[in-house]
Amino acid sequence: MFYGAKFAVRNGLGLDPAGRNLAVFPDDTFIVSYPRSGNTWTRFLLANLLHPAEPATFLNIERMVPDAEAQSNRYLKKVSRPRFIKTHEYFDHRYENVIYVVRDPRDVVVSYYHFQRKYAHVPDNYPLRSYVQDFVSGRISNHWGTWAENVGSWIGARLDTPRFLLLRYEDLVSQPTTELERVCNFLRIATVPSLIAQTVERSSAQQMKELEKKQGEQWVSTKGKRSDIPFVRSASSGGWRTILMPDSVGDLEAAWRALMSRLGYHSARNAKLDVAPRGGLTVNGTRGHI
Repeated sequence: MFYGAKFAVRNGLGLDPAGRNLAVFPDDTFIVSYPRSGNTWTRFLLANLLHPAEPATFLNIERMVPDAEAQSNRYLKKVSRPRFIKTHEYFDHRYENVIYVVRDPRDVVVSYYHFQRKYAHVPDNYPLRSYVQDFVSGRISNHWGTWAENVGSWIGARLDTPRFLLLRYEDLVSQPTTELERVCNFLRIATVPSLIAQTVERSSAQQMKELEKKQGEQWVSTKGKRSDIPFVRSASSGGWRTILMPDSVGDLEAAWRALMSRLGYHSARNAKLDVAPRGGLTVNGTRGHI
């Protein structure tokens, strides 16, 4: 009863998180991903790319690239347009311009496990093997669907359409300059090598970790949460290989093998993680890396 009354008051005052009830404008650009797929890093990259005179921090990121799940509609309507908005929503036809960040679900589940420990959603002694089973079944993230439902909803509806850019987290890690050039082309802004180099430097994992240490208690997404578990972790790919048990890897691959393979995330015994598919798939006329 109390929760319902509190929600009604916040909703009436326009203070509830916008989420899927976000008021969408035609010139909005959305940075979308399943949770723990590199969305915050992409927000920093985009903010530093678009605002070179003001380095992105955890204190200004909600103004530069606000989070629809952390900010209210009232707040978001005051953000200057064109807006760049972060979300984890599954497919929404209202989102005309979308940058979708995808990450190997085997790495996602490891990162999500530690994230939910940080937020006290699961206890420290909760077995990772059990967590993987919950992750595959959809018991972990009711709001966003499973990894395959979220990713597949966007891939199925928008892949190869002009206003949809698919970025792989692994490619951002291995070749950030090339991927940022793709972002510039998508946003129709000039590709300036010095600006891209500055953007990569200002958005590095080390820089973000230092910012989190100083500003984590002031950022809306981490204040009041455990400080002994970082929000910004290793910012690497392939760590699942030494963390997940073989049966957990098998659960993930058995559930989502077709979609994973389509995105270049092949079975552990058949291919390297960071090999993107060659031929066949194209995005905005670019062959090879999707």
